[in-house]
Amino acid sequence: METTQATQQRSAENRRRQLLEAADRVVLRDGPKASMNAIAAEAGITKPILYRHFGDKGGLYRALAKRHTDALLDALRAALDAPAERRERVEATLDTYLSAIEARPQVYRFLMHPTEVTPESAVPESGFDVGLHSAPLLRRLGEELAKVIAERVDLGPGSEQLARVWGHGIVGMMHAAGDWWLGERPCSRAELVRSLADLLWGRLAAAGNRAGGPGF
Repeated sequence: METTQATQQRSAENRRRQLLEAADRVVLRDGPKASMNAIAAEAGITKPILYRHFGDKGGLYRALAKRHTDALLDALRAALDAPAERRERVEATLDTYLSAIEARPQVYRFLMHPTEVTPESAVPESGFDVGLHSAPLLRRLGEELAKVIAERVDLGPGSEQLARVWGHGIVGMMHAAGDWWLGERPCSRAELVRSLADLLWGRLAAAGNRAGGPGF
């Protein structure tokens, strides 16, 4: 039988999830202009209650960032684990990232793009410090990708350090290229995927699978 403490904890976790879902709806609608006032209104609560669950705007931002980063990492791992040739999986992984930011551009802009503040737009409830916390998010993606590379690919001497170089380098490339592409749409997503895969492919094609690893 569930204890009172366990019941309360489960109730708090459910409430937190509901509040994050409300915040997601506001972010999808308002993007970088999302505010604590709007999220509280969407959730049908007062702003102090929202603060009680997340501490401050930064706490809510970090919770949303973790929620979306976790989902993105799950999708990237699924693309890497798909039963296909290595080149196909490289392209599928790049496409997974690009399709995620294309499908929810307002969420991407909320997580990554600082809102331009002018004297006219600066008000007490001006929203989140959008984009100011994006570096840790990108670092997490880089470290997670480095782990995947290290366990799958034989990079020879210094492989652990090289895997981290590759992980952060690939994430940086995806982020910069994806940001530019999402803003300007100079080519199709498929064309961008092929071009980025071409850039990566030389060294990836030559590297062997790590002995005892899941393979890549």
